[in-house]
Amino acid sequence: MKSSTPTHLKNSPRQTRRGTFKYITLISFLLFLPVLYLFLHVKHNLHPNAIIDHSLPHNVQVPDIRIRSGYTSYKTYLQRQLNKTLNPKLRKVRTTRDWDRKIQVFSEFFSRLKQEDLLSNNSRALCIGARVGQEVAALQRVGVVDSIGMDLVPYPPLVVEGDFHNQPFENDTFEFEFSNVFDHALYPRKFVAEIERTLKAGGVCVLHVAISKRGDKYSANDLFSVRPLVEMFRRSDLVRVRKVDGFGLDTEVVFRKREVNAVQQL
Repeated sequence: MKSSTPTHLKNSPRQTRRGTFKYITLISFLLFLPVLYLFLHVKHNLHPNAIIDHSLPHNVQVPDIRIRSGYTSYKTYLQRQLNKTLNPKLRKVRTTRDWDRKIQVFSEFFSRLKQEDLLSNNSRALCIGARVGQEVAALQRVGVVDSIGMDLVPYPPLVVEGDFHNQPFENDTFEFEFSNVFDHALYPRKFVAEIERTLKAGGVCVLHVAISKRGDKYSANDLFSVRPLVEMFRRSDLVRVRKVDGFGLDTEVVFRKREVNAVQQL
């Protein structure tokens, strides 16, 4: 007599395959859950533009600014900046057809700052990343005679040699500092810290930056709002922000360094 298997215990090959597929799917889903959790957790807690600022400990998040990759050492970074500064075609353009045009535009910027009492003829002024010195010439044209520029490559008598990550000046030297090369700073915090170190209490710093557009191929960082600047200028107060048309830069940000007593009270 043949033994029979109850109908409800019989599994056809097709049913077996279905069961195996469901089992594999379930296991895959369970394994994927931790990965999904980590992704959602990081996405929720990290600003889409947040990066690790290389001038800070690597566990510190800096929103709204991104340091560009590709620099294997500070030496390679400097060499890339020098490639632009020493480019013979660019230097020729800056000292010929661009010379008067840029001095005129910078003069208009500085004249407005004088009208707002943010700059005076008695100010000792520094232009950071001044290349061949159009900014310096513009300051002198509007009456700020005691002005000097600084760049990796000197251009006497308007520009002296210096690295904006480590300015070659004593503490509390200037009443006014201007720069339109913030995007070239590999270490933005060091860039700002050097400004605040060499700026006198009550002194003014003016930065022209790009917010709505990205810098050129020589830029070392991309800025997406003024918030990182406000956070970095720890010893200064934000005076104002306005839109400008400054040779590819669209935003003017003005800070005033706090007086000593005000800093001590914070």
